[in-house]
Amino acid sequence: MEEMIEYFLQFGDLNKQQIELILSKAKLLNLKKEDYFSEAQKIPKQVGFVIEGVIRGCYYNNRGDEITRCFISENSLVCDYVNFEANATSSEYLQAITDCSLAIFSKKDWEDLSNIIVGWDSIKNKMVQLCMYQKSRKGPVISQDATTRYLEFMENYPSLVNRIPLSFIASYLGVTQQSLSRIRKNIR
Repeated sequence: MEEMIEYFLQFGDLNKQQIELILSKAKLLNLKKEDYFSEAQKIPKQVGFVIEGVIRGCYYNNRGDEITRCFISENSLVCDYVNFEANATSSEYLQAITDCSLAIFSKKDWEDLSNIIVGWDSIKNKMVQLCMYQKSRKGPVISQDATTRYLEFMENYPSLVNRIPLSFIASYLGVTQQSLSRIRKNIR
């Protein structure tokens, strides 16, 4: 959980007692590949910090196609935060695509940190803004050709290229798996 505390400290100062309180509220959660951290049609109940592994955000479009929207890997927050805060049902899934180890906070524990730690809201808001920016910024620009989208994917997610199934990368890029295979072959 040392990585989590280092992550939090990037966004503000915490003293030893505050760090101990945060650690006392965090629970370890192990997800097996394909397990869900949160699901569509349910209210997100927790905020997580990815210690190890990769999670993807995905949804189903109006034709029933599964669309991968983002990837969340080590040293990042994971949560459908808008719906978590609003206590509203989600329209997307957060699914482990590798075995994952996370530190998680229940809604009550996450709120307790705000009520007890002076300055936690500022730290939390900065973390959430970064999390939301990363989820939106890294989406491929569909007006680009598929090769450009794949090259940008490799630049944005260099550690993931060989860790996650091609089907998820293809879905994220908006191309078929066969097209992605051709692109990869032509780049080598």
